Amino acid sequence: MSMITSLSSHQGRPPRAILFAATVLAAMSASSSGARAEDVVRQILPGAQPAVASQQLTREKAPDQSEIERFCSNIADAARDRRYALQAEELKQLQAGIDERMKALDAKKAEYETWLKRREVFLARAEDGVVKIYAGMKPDAAAERLAIVNADLAAAILMKLDSRKAGVILNEMDQKAAATLTGIMASAARRVDPS
Repeated sequence: MSMITSLSSHQGRPPRAILFAATVLAAMSASSSGARAEDVVRQILPGAQPAVASQQLTREKAPDQSEIERFCSNIADAARDRRYALQAEELKQLQAGIDERMKALDAKKAEYETWLKRREVFLARAEDGVVKIYAGMKPDAAAERLAIVNADLAAAILMKLDSRKAGVILNEMDQKAAATLTGIMASAARRVDPS
């Protein structure tokens, strides 16, 4: 009360000084009563610049269990979508590997079919009439003629001949030509893919 009476006795002073004194007294009473600094009311004096509003600082506190559960439930859909995207990417890579293997298998199948067709064509070349002609020839003359003919055709003719007659003709041939024809006949006689 003594402060109020002392303020009222100074009525002749300008209003700015009274407002300043009131502000100081309010600050002192707020600080003495244990109030926090954020709760202090600031007054703006007439004609003074307005005070810039101070940013209120938020203190971080440790998240409690409900916040953690909320966070997990909020990101569950995104995590599930990401997991599905990763699984879809892995499936695409596996599918690409399977497609690549299927292409290799198709290429091998086509190669085998080509080899089989070549074998059939090879055997068909030696027609029975040509085989009969070479069967009636002397072995040394037949060897000389077959050495000049295409190696595939010569091997096909020898395969159609009687094995004894073919052996005598090969015996009369040059060693390199006989080896070449024997290799062709052996690969054509195989029932499995040579590769």
